[in-house]
Amino acid sequence: MGIEVSGLFGLLFLILIVWAIVSTVQSRAGTGTKVLWIVLLILVPVIGFILWLLLGPKSGR
Repeated sequence: MGIEVSGLFGLLFLILIVWAIVSTVQSRAGTGTKVLWIVLLILVPVIGFILWLLLGPKSGR
């Protein structure tokens, strides 16, 4: 059961990361800012997502 639960959490986290990337692309932030957020979300997903929630572009959400 542990495998299914971790798989489910992994899938949920992947959906959240994709949602954060789409929201960043749709925001009114500058191109450079968007690129930096997307790179951060892809390279360091956990910390990047937490930082995005706290500090990310607000106009797209």
